[in-house]
Amino acid sequence: QVQLVESGGGLVQAGDSLRLVCATSGRTSSLYIMGWFRQAPGKGREFVAAISRTGGITDYTDSVKGRFTISRDNAKNTVHLHMNSLKPEDTAVYYCAARPGYLNIVRIPSEYNYWGQGTQVTVSS
Repeated sequence: QVQLVESGGGLVQAGDSLRLVCATSGRTSSLYIMGWFRQAPGKGREFVAAISRTGGITDYTDSVKGRFTISRDNAKNTVHLHMNSLKPEDTAVYYCAARPGYLNIVRIPSEYNYWGQGTQVTVSS
């Protein structure tokens, strides 16, 4: 079992940057593939990015490629989402998620076993 806690959200203007942090506890996060998802009001939960256990493989949804970067520090049990050039359409609650595995990154929320409580990101135009 692993517990996830997100932080770093906030209210920013279009073009600004934010860094989200997911802190894990319980079983070491190095045993899990980690992902970030987001959910805007009235919409379903959407895949944003994911990273393999060692960090060697990453995946991004097309709308954030070139703007967002996912990284992890297994020694500190943290996963980061660096978000640059933020747009109003990035506004959502952002969730950190974990699933057992090594290289098999997936984009489907139901494939992730553990979730954080979410952190709000609001981008004004």
